[in-house]
Amino acid sequence: MPLLRFDPSGSINSDFGVTEEQVSGLSGILAELRTEIVEIDPKQYQSGQIPANKQPLDARFFWLPEEQLAAYEADRGASELGRIFQVANGIHNELDAVAVLGIGGSYMGARAMMEACCDPYHNELTRGDRGSKPRMYFEGNNVDNDASNALLHRLKAGGYGSTEAEKRFAIVVISKSGGTMETAVAFRQFLASLEASLGEQAAEKLGRFVIPVTGSSGKLHELASAIGCEQVFNVPEGVGGRFSILSPVGLMPAAMLGLDCMKLLEGAVAMNEHFKNAAYEENVVLQYVAVNHLLAKHRNKSIRVMSVWSKALEAVGLWHDQLLAESNGKDGLGVTPLTTVNTRDLHSRHQQHQQGRNDKVFNNLIVENYRTDPLPVGRSSRNQDSLNDLADRTLPEIMGAAIKGTNDALHQDGRPTTDILLPGIDTYVLGQLFQMLMIATVVEGRLLGVNPYGQPGVEQYKQNMNKNLGRG
Repeated sequence: MPLLRFDPSGSINSDFGVTEEQVSGLSGILAELRTEIVEIDPKQYQSGQIPANKQPLDARFFWLPEEQLAAYEADRGASELGRIFQVANGIHNELDAVAVLGIGGSYMGARAMMEACCDPYHNELTRGDRGSKPRMYFEGNNVDNDASNALLHRLKAGGYGSTEAEKRFAIVVISKSGGTMETAVAFRQFLASLEASLGEQAAEKLGRFVIPVTGSSGKLHELASAIGCEQVFNVPEGVGGRFSILSPVGLMPAAMLGLDCMKLLEGAVAMNEHFKNAAYEENVVLQYVAVNHLLAKHRNKSIRVMSVWSKALEAVGLWHDQLLAESNGKDGLGVTPLTTVNTRDLHSRHQQHQQGRNDKVFNNLIVENYRTDPLPVGRSSRNQDSLNDLADRTLPEIMGAAIKGTNDALHQDGRPTTDILLPGIDTYVLGQLFQMLMIATVVEGRLLGVNPYGQPGVEQYKQNMNKNLGRG
């Protein structure tokens, strides 16, 4: 199956971008960093002999896809992946909705997969059109009073039919410690609502309809035991939240939606193999890092725009925003990530991006093949809109013209671009993309001299919030 491609040609320009010589000049240090990630990090992690400047070393995300596939191959239903499939396949006939409670990396990956792979109006489809897969909603990622109330009322109202299943919902609660305020508060509220909705069946079904993904110990783990949860899934040790999309954190919601989790992991493995073995000039991870890093260093491109050319991939861009910002925004370093969706944002932000402050690089995320048949403009007897000359042109053709036109306009004003080309949108390609961007983030962090793992700034806000609530 095809691998995604990276085309940096829109940034290879001595006037406003970087040169081939500059990119080649990074080959040595990037080769060393590749060796560090592929060989040294695993040995240090597994031995526990981790240098102080690498603490924490949440590097397990790199070999986690292979690890999970091997465990499933060896143990099937007894493996964690097998248990995920059992829960997802065993529960969907009993309910019509799932509330996924988590914040940051505990929900953004799952949301990205849902928006990329499911029908854009999945939650509005009938149960039959969804193949009995549940509607899925995301909360516990804020403390927004009105949003929480609205979802509680939506879930209480049930689905769009009258069967028993369409009146029920489940909770997937994701928190490594269980101590994150936003998720913990939401879980208390949604748990109370679920228990009330089950009525006399609560004693029998509550532990089945609450699915925690958490650490091996901590508040949520203890609460899961008190509830009597039938299945508890682990946030793997050595995997930070923003790197956890290919763990049960992302796999549990994906499996409940009926997405192909095996292909997702296989795509990540394919990217790992490419990263480890492809020559520097052909290595999409290393070339992506080299071009973007050089633009930041030599052209002061402090804002890195993920320019998404498909509505389905907006949440992928937002997931990447967190990944890059939280990993490398330390010690006064790191670029600022920004996601735009085109052609929508060409009519809002683009004027400033093209002719305002010249501090951005535009990484286009482009889908080459759509899931549905190309939709033609169509011919009409009412041609006041003057579109009949485009009657036989399709929306993908118009999108292609917009992409080229935008890149050309940016280049004319001295703005660099690159293209990440996706063969299509499915879990196999997404697995590649997620793994590529996670590896690239770690490589660039090491290149900058910062530890891409850990998030001390986030921990500081949590401490201050608890202090303001009088919790010491």
